Amino acid sequence: MAVEFLSGEQAGYGAFVGVPSRAELERYFFLDDADRDAVQAKRRAHNRLGYAVQLTSVRYLGRFLPDPRQVPAEVAEYLAEQLEIEDPSCLRKYGERDGTARSHAGEIQEAGGWKDFAEVSAELGEWLDARAWTTGDGPKALFDAAAGWLRERRVLLPGASRLSRLVGNVREAANQRLWDTLYGLLNTGQRAVLDSLLTVPAGSRVSELDRLRRGPVRVSGPQMKWSLDRAEEIADLGMGELDVSGIPPRRLAELSRYGVDGKATLLKRHNDARRQATLLATAVHLTTRAVDDALDLLEVLIATKLLARAERETAKEKMKTLPRVERAGAKVATAFQVVFDTTSEQVGTDTGEISAPNVETLQAMREQIEAVVPRSELAAAIAALFELTPPLDSDADQAWRAMLVTRFGTVRPFLKLLVKVVDFDATPEGAPVLAALRTLPELMGRKKVGPGEIDIELLAGSWRRLVLTTPNLEPGTVDWKGYVFCVLEQFHRMLRRREIFAKNSSKWGDPRAKLLAGEGWEQAKPTVLGSLGLPEGPGEHLAARAALLDGTYREVAGRLPDNAQISFDDGGRLHFAALEPEPEPASLLDLRAAVNAMLPRVDLPEVLLEVFSWTGADQAFTSVTGGEARLKDLPVTIAALLVAHGCNVGYTPVISGIDALKYGRLSHVDQTYLRLATYRSANATLISTQAAIPLASAWGGGLVASVDGMRFVVPVPSVYARPNPKYFGRRGGATWLNMINDQAAGLGGKVVAGTPRDSLYVLDVLYDRDGGKRPDMIVTDTASYSDFVFGLLTLAGFTYAPQLADLPDQKMWRIDRTADYGAFQDAARGRVDLVRIERHWEDILRIIGSIHTGAVRAYDVIRMLSRDGRPTPLGDAIAHYGRIAKTLHILRLADEPAYRRKIKVQANLQEGRHALARKIFHGKAGQLYQRYQDGMEDQIGALGLVLNALVLFNTRYMDAALTQLRADGFEVRDEDVARLSPFVRHHINVLGRYSFQLPELPGGLRPLRDQHATDDE
Repeated sequence: MAVEFLSGEQAGYGAFVGVPSRAELERYFFLDDADRDAVQAKRRAHNRLGYAVQLTSVRYLGRFLPDPRQVPAEVAEYLAEQLEIEDPSCLRKYGERDGTARSHAGEIQEAGGWKDFAEVSAELGEWLDARAWTTGDGPKALFDAAAGWLRERRVLLPGASRLSRLVGNVREAANQRLWDTLYGLLNTGQRAVLDSLLTVPAGSRVSELDRLRRGPVRVSGPQMKWSLDRAEEIADLGMGELDVSGIPPRRLAELSRYGVDGKATLLKRHNDARRQATLLATAVHLTTRAVDDALDLLEVLIATKLLARAERETAKEKMKTLPRVERAGAKVATAFQVVFDTTSEQVGTDTGEISAPNVETLQAMREQIEAVVPRSELAAAIAALFELTPPLDSDADQAWRAMLVTRFGTVRPFLKLLVKVVDFDATPEGAPVLAALRTLPELMGRKKVGPGEIDIELLAGSWRRLVLTTPNLEPGTVDWKGYVFCVLEQFHRMLRRREIFAKNSSKWGDPRAKLLAGEGWEQAKPTVLGSLGLPEGPGEHLAARAALLDGTYREVAGRLPDNAQISFDDGGRLHFAALEPEPEPASLLDLRAAVNAMLPRVDLPEVLLEVFSWTGADQAFTSVTGGEARLKDLPVTIAALLVAHGCNVGYTPVISGIDALKYGRLSHVDQTYLRLATYRSANATLISTQAAIPLASAWGGGLVASVDGMRFVVPVPSVYARPNPKYFGRRGGATWLNMINDQAAGLGGKVVAGTPRDSLYVLDVLYDRDGGKRPDMIVTDTASYSDFVFGLLTLAGFTYAPQLADLPDQKMWRIDRTADYGAFQDAARGRVDLVRIERHWEDILRIIGSIHTGAVRAYDVIRMLSRDGRPTPLGDAIAHYGRIAKTLHILRLADEPAYRRKIKVQANLQEGRHALARKIFHGKAGQLYQRYQDGMEDQIGALGLVLNALVLFNTRYMDAALTQLRADGFEVRDEDVARLSPFVRHHINVLGRYSFQLPELPGGLRPLRDQHATDDE
């Protein structure tokens, strides 16, 4: 088996690649007392040094060097210094006597308990087989895992070819077992059904598989019916009924992704087992995915095309009738004023005497009214008001609900199919609504429906009037169309809260079923609580939190006289003075100009190719088919596709005559190698490489991160784009909720429809990062804030630091009602209920444990624990816990201007990244032309990878420029270095046609430009 799948670092494993860092020298090459005793037993200096080289190199490399004299000079010097050997060059004499180095290696191996690879190769093969079967990791990842397994067990590493052969063989066998297992689940008829998916029916241009894997794009009633028909057709294939529980979910998902993305013609080329296994995994995936798509469409259809449109149209109608209402109201008010003035007793303002009304007869009053408003006009005004205004006993929703009933044609096409295709279930709270939903098909189309045939208990508010007493109803009947929409409105609300859920859906299923419970929770609890630092019993923990809150109040209040940054208004509300911008000293301006001038000018593809050459990140792009062979010049094709997608310009600007840049090659690699999983794997490499550069450490330690949304207009019909006039105008749009650390590296992101509250997704983004250190402090804007999210993030071990734009309106919280907190006394008007937290503590731990282990999404938990904007009792307990952290955050904002500035700096850093992203994503007016969520995530994934590549490129070259400036005697101050921006882009060409030629880089980097050169040089 060849080793072409290995990165340069892997192919050279077991050997020195460069010089070990100082930290690595101290960790692996430090000689303790036992080491010294073993070394000093050797007689000559060169033997002592050679023995020490072998003793420490095997720890570092995992194997003995073929020639210990080839160790880097820095290692020899470090060891010689410890052994007090004056001349490290004596090492060249080591091994001149045949067998000395070999006998020393045997001695070290025996004393250190090192095993030969042959002793454990069978055990390693079994371990690799289990890992390959469970995870489906690529050969590169399996190679790294195998090397780690050997190191942990003190096994001498074999050669790269030998280990790669084992990895390749085991992975190939695991793949074949996967295909054979799935193939064996099928009978002859099912195999024929699956193969029929690859046929192209007469008169069609696409295969049946292509047709079925395309989801809905338009939001309409007919499209909803088509979506349910598609779900039913896929379910009728019968593949969802097969028991695939014996297949690891990740392997099934990986195989289905190939079936969803791969060309039908490519699938046909595979042997029977692989082809049928792929089609089965795809059909199983599509069985639930089609229901997900249908319910996604249903949710947006009800929310935007029915409820929101009815409200908008009602508002428009009200605006049209407003002039008539105003005129009629004015006439009625004028007439009533006459009645009031002429029929009420008069009280003298000076004497207080009470006199009789001005008129004594009804006729006289009518005459005075007639004088100001003629009777005919008054009658018309009263009639107009009765016509244009709702009855006194109606509610604010009656008008738009009445408008909603007129849109029955939108739901008629799909209502019967909905309850037939989707296998709904419900909690006790949602059960009545679900039962009513299932009866709706029986009512539709009938001329008469009686009150006994509907659930009157569901008729809340104005629905009771609209269903039971609508004009023109025959006695003893109800308006069944109104009842349909009454049920649909409540169904929509219950579905979003997961009180009603779909058992045959993954996205809209029951999150409660995914929560850790019973024996599973008891087994996971110790590990989860240890990881999060939470106690099983809440008593001492809550007492400590209470003491911290009380002490912080008193400390901050005691320092208020010296704090000019805050003030309190007459209502006791807290205000902050505006943060003054940090001045930019001349030294910073000079340094920034010098560094920017030295950066080499390059085309964007050259940046990507150079970063690939440094990091091997292009190795992350593995074929979705699972094949090992890599195409010639694959990095060039990948770089071209990243430019095409990241710049939003398509293939045309990157196509050229060379094979790597021809249309067919681009299309094949795009479908086969580029996907969200490979973007994330490549990102992890870029993040770790950038973090190791000294300049990145000057910007931060990687422990502060921010999460914010970047909006994209989606001008094509899409279920996954939602309207928001503020951001998207008259079109729909999507939001890229992304995370960046204080070293400017993008750690991950998520594409969500429209502009939902970021708080619904922020925890999922944190837990689903691509790479980098787990951040401690999380900065967001106000849109991501809620007491509930404060609670979840604090429980998860994060320091939550949202910007609070509406600070004066924020309630501060206390635990001790009797405590005197000085100037904060009025602001601290809320009370945290510790008893409520204690009562729900076990469930709180189970919730955060389920999120922490990935058993359930935080988004689903937040939806599940809220009721129309109000939390459930458990959600309220989590919110109370969060209010302690929220108040501590506000107090810290008040007491530490540096804390406020730290938050502002991180928020500005994220804005800088978004500005660079806009510059890169310039094609098609910066709009996202993707209809499906997968396509959106893939394209934005390309943008995120390009951003990280640019940041790495800039960081490395800016670090080199700083090194050069220091060598030239330029004053480089640490505080100025920390304020340099990694998002400079004047030297990067992202427009027009591009160069894909990577020059020779003998020193690993391009030459820096002269800091004094003009722009034309």
